[in-house]
Amino acid sequence: MDIAATFTKLVRYSEGDQIYYGDLLESTAGKYTVARLSKSPSGSFTRTGKEEVVEKLLCPLEATPIIQCVGLNYRKHATEAKLTVPKYPVVFTKPSDALAGPFDQISVHPDAQEKLDYEGELCVIIGQDGKNVSEADALNYVLGYSIGNDVSARNYQLPDVSGGQFCYAKSFDRFAPLGPAIWSSKVVGDPQALTYKTKVNGEVVQETGTSDMIWTVRQLIHHLSRGTTLRKGTVIMTGTPSGVGFFRNKFLKNGDVVEVELDGLGSIVNSIAFE
Repeated sequence: MDIAATFTKLVRYSEGDQIYYGDLLESTAGKYTVARLSKSPSGSFTRTGKEEVVEKLLCPLEATPIIQCVGLNYRKHATEAKLTVPKYPVVFTKPSDALAGPFDQISVHPDAQEKLDYEGELCVIIGQDGKNVSEADALNYVLGYSIGNDVSARNYQLPDVSGGQFCYAKSFDRFAPLGPAIWSSKVVGDPQALTYKTKVNGEVVQETGTSDMIWTVRQLIHHLSRGTTLRKGTVIMTGTPSGVGFFRNKFLKNGDVVEVELDGLGSIVNSIAFE
């Protein structure tokens, strides 16, 4: 079954002490009209016939097997970083506990505050297990798309302190907010024809089209599934464009608000709180 065909804009929300899935119908002035969905054991969704208005959306994923992240996947970002594009994608991971909701506050450990940075990214959510997936079939394995922020503690990422590894700097709790929905292929027909922007305190700091990607979504799924099972529910953060704080020498501070907006679809808005 094509699970993505059973919804258009998948969200999670709470009502009382219960958490539900819904199909987002409308959002106006911070309120969201949703059609409640029931989830079958196979993972498909069915409308229950109940519609309701809610004030807060949760992370559309309760958990994930892994967050696969791609570095240096935008041509303009490679240019600003003055780095040579490698033969294969740069891949690192984040754990499930890095997930956060679209409007959650990001609490930052004291040791991660010195060079805290944002990275707005298109996120791909895998809808079924796959291994050795061809580029031609790759999008058939996609549940949907979301927008996210690969929050990064650069003081743990710089080569002289990290040995060139990225994982630790990016794996703190809540360092991967995403949402507000998972948009199905009915909504996102071509993942390489999207535009999005990142704002810090209302200032646009990143703006790109996904056409600037070096490796497309199809190519990333093919690469990540080579000899490796890509599990259902996996999140692929597909890389960030130019404009990160590191190359602007302007890092996030306590109280800053970071918004990543997928044009025409929705935004995540997360405030930064230093512990």
